[in-house]
Amino acid sequence: MGVPACNVEISAENGKAGANSDAVAPLRRSSARLQKMQNQKSSSVEVSAENESGSNGIRKESSVSRKNTGRAYRKRKVETPHATVLPQNGVVGEATETPEMVNGGDTIISSSDSLVGKSAHTKVTETLRTFNKYYLHFIQEEEKRCKRQEVDQKSPKSSKSKKNCKTADDTKRGSKRPDLKAITKMMEMGAILNPEKRFGSIPGIDVGHQFFSRAEMVVVGFHGHWLNGIDFIGSAARNSLLDCSQYTLPLATSIVLSGQYEDDQDNCEDVVYTGQGGNNLLGDKRQIRDQVMERGNLGLKNCMEQSIPVRVTRGHQCRKNENSYAGKVYTYDGLYKVVKYWAEKGVSGFTVYKFRLKRLDGQPPLTTNQVYFTRGRIPNSISEIRGLVCEDITGGQEEIPIPVTNLVDEPPIPPKGFTYIKGMKFAKNIIFGTKAPPGCNCQGKCTDPRTCACAKLNGGDFPYVHSHGGRLIEPKAVVFECGPNCGCGPDCVNRISQRPPNYRLEVFRTPRMGWGVRSWDYIPSGAPVCEYIGLLMKTDDIDPAADNSYVFDIDCLQTMNALDGRERRLRDVTLPSHVGKVDETSESVPFCIDAGQTGNFARFINHSCQPNLFVQCVLSNHHDIKLARVILMAADNIPPLKELTYDYGYALDSVMGPDGKIKQMLCYCGAADCRKRLF
Repeated sequence: MGVPACNVEISAENGKAGANSDAVAPLRRSSARLQKMQNQKSSSVEVSAENESGSNGIRKESSVSRKNTGRAYRKRKVETPHATVLPQNGVVGEATETPEMVNGGDTIISSSDSLVGKSAHTKVTETLRTFNKYYLHFIQEEEKRCKRQEVDQKSPKSSKSKKNCKTADDTKRGSKRPDLKAITKMMEMGAILNPEKRFGSIPGIDVGHQFFSRAEMVVVGFHGHWLNGIDFIGSAARNSLLDCSQYTLPLATSIVLSGQYEDDQDNCEDVVYTGQGGNNLLGDKRQIRDQVMERGNLGLKNCMEQSIPVRVTRGHQCRKNENSYAGKVYTYDGLYKVVKYWAEKGVSGFTVYKFRLKRLDGQPPLTTNQVYFTRGRIPNSISEIRGLVCEDITGGQEEIPIPVTNLVDEPPIPPKGFTYIKGMKFAKNIIFGTKAPPGCNCQGKCTDPRTCACAKLNGGDFPYVHSHGGRLIEPKAVVFECGPNCGCGPDCVNRISQRPPNYRLEVFRTPRMGWGVRSWDYIPSGAPVCEYIGLLMKTDDIDPAADNSYVFDIDCLQTMNALDGRERRLRDVTLPSHVGKVDETSESVPFCIDAGQTGNFARFINHSCQPNLFVQCVLSNHHDIKLARVILMAADNIPPLKELTYDYGYALDSVMGPDGKIKQMLCYCGAADCRKRLF
């Protein structure tokens, strides 16, 4: 008997921990500033001792504060790690400082002290975000180039001019590779992590880490070249690094198994790897000449003789909608030792060098089987879903059903106490102060930022690129999308956040944080995941004694104007005149979104101190910034089954109870740089 669609009507169990009917109602999600304002108005809100201690069994709803758009993704200064010359630990050379980094797209200038206390995982994450920002910028340039070429081909030019234009494009191959241009940009900025090569593991990159392009491996210093299968430390390093005198160079540091050579044999723990050279690099894996014992081949031989381990990464094919420039995803499978090498005639009759590598003991289990990706627990049908308690929490409202699973509670139950809605509801006293904006005069799709009125509001360019269904290049204080009075249609690149959810999602029960959300599909950085939906109402109308933990403050204006200690994030947007008339000194948050009784799946997304989503305020149907839409977007390339999270943005020691004492609540996000407390 199948599992019926779950009942999500309003229930008295809303906000209670687990399945216990006597559990304490959760804390409201209030920003620090708003909490202080409300504490002055009312002292009726009480918090249980269980909530304060963060004991086991507590729901996510009872361990969070009100979500705050302005603080949800604040900038942090970062730099590369300072790697000292410690050959015994596999480090060769000294890393340089990074003058420019990014956190979720927020570019900042870092200092030599900015990474004090930062974990290696955070450094890797922020370096990859820097790369993704530049990568998307160069994708936008490439899209513009292709558009110009399309226009030129339609224009009445001479055939000679067209021929010359084509020749010029063909000679500038780099312009067609935004990933390579992003690498170059990061090198120019000194933003490469671990620029000096090292043996052994790379801090912050664990076994099972997935790279979504070879370029990502380069920018974090994991594998030094975007094409070569063997990365090695050459003999030239001896001249600049005195500590290399104890080694015979070259020495291999990393290899990539991606099925490029016809003589490779991959048996997971035991690998026969074909050396580099002699391959035609045309994708048919054929050898066209003999290999030579030099460079990477000699590096692997020297690793065997000096017992130096080698990092092994496997590449596997991915689907078209996954975020990989070359159509592959690369998984780090750990350290291997070279145990044997020999030369033989290969399949094509040319001499190749073979290297047998064995995986070192004591490492986490492999996550890849040969070069094929195992998709873990992702089911192919409803019948394969473990712990299914609801086939579709949306009740058929979303285009893609969202199942609910519960492997924690006994007996397993679905979430109750709310009604699922697809679109925003409005309180009766909500009256928009502005009409729909005049919009742009573009037809069909917005393509030319020089003539599009909406692009001009975004600083003279479109904030999105078409890549992978549409991606935001970097976070902005506010994004102006095309609205009802624009001439373009639903496929316009400047309407990305208005499209329905595009991923197979699942609401699931977590052991310590209540309900959470994860995706069965890859989500590329910059992609919109969902809008926070609920009842839009005036903040003053919230009942302070209701303990509603699903209230989301719309305080975009306060963030833009750097109020309450926040950093100004106006960026390159051009605010319309009516927005500028708003009181820029007011710290009040007049409107909020209440998803306590009505809302969508966004209400279940948990907090993390190192989240993979960020909050983006968007204006489309109107330009009233106090009523901006709240969109959750991917800050990173998110692999399947990774829980979706964003930072609720609470400042520590900022919440006070009715008695005037500071309230504290533990955080269970498990991030490497977890603040240990939610507030």
